[in-house]
Amino acid sequence: MLNEIKKDAQARMLKSIEALRHDLTKLRTGRATTALVDHLKVNYYGSEMPLTQVASVTVSDARSLTISPWEKQMVSAVEKAILASDLGLTPNTAGTVIRINIPALTEERRRDLSKHVHGEGENAKIAVRNIRRDANQQVKDLLKEKQITEDEESRTQDEIQKLTDKAIKDVDEVVKAKEQELMSV
Repeated sequence: MLNEIKKDAQARMLKSIEALRHDLTKLRTGRATTALVDHLKVNYYGSEMPLTQVASVTVSDARSLTISPWEKQMVSAVEKAILASDLGLTPNTAGTVIRINIPALTEERRRDLSKHVHGEGENAKIAVRNIRRDANQQVKDLLKEKQITEDEESRTQDEIQKLTDKAIKDVDEVVKAKEQELMSV
């Protein structure tokens, strides 16, 4: 019973960290990466489709992406999706190939993105602490129902705290790595 509570808390904490990593891959760092456009939706014959399902996206060099739609008539739809996105990128079309040049980030923009990364990190830490609170509450409920002893409660809460400390340390490492990526020119 206590092991299930700890395993559930640990799994949820890991999911929070993975969600943070996933969110941070969408941030533009001045380097070309296919993750920048993975979340874009393209109007494909009246339905919204992920960009990766209507075109191939490749990194041609450190500062540019190449998008090749599977069908020629999709070129304009892909262009519209890129222009409508929050990326602030301008597509250049040459026939059926769309190129996106990724400009270098200004120092001010890097600082803004760094603040955003810290904010996302704080949100992930809050999520981890909420998971800890839920797990501790479950343990206290078991103690109240006299299904466990006070020693077991204390030991389990210490173990949950260790899981929390490790998860918060992992969040800090993810944030630090993204910040270094942002600040490298």
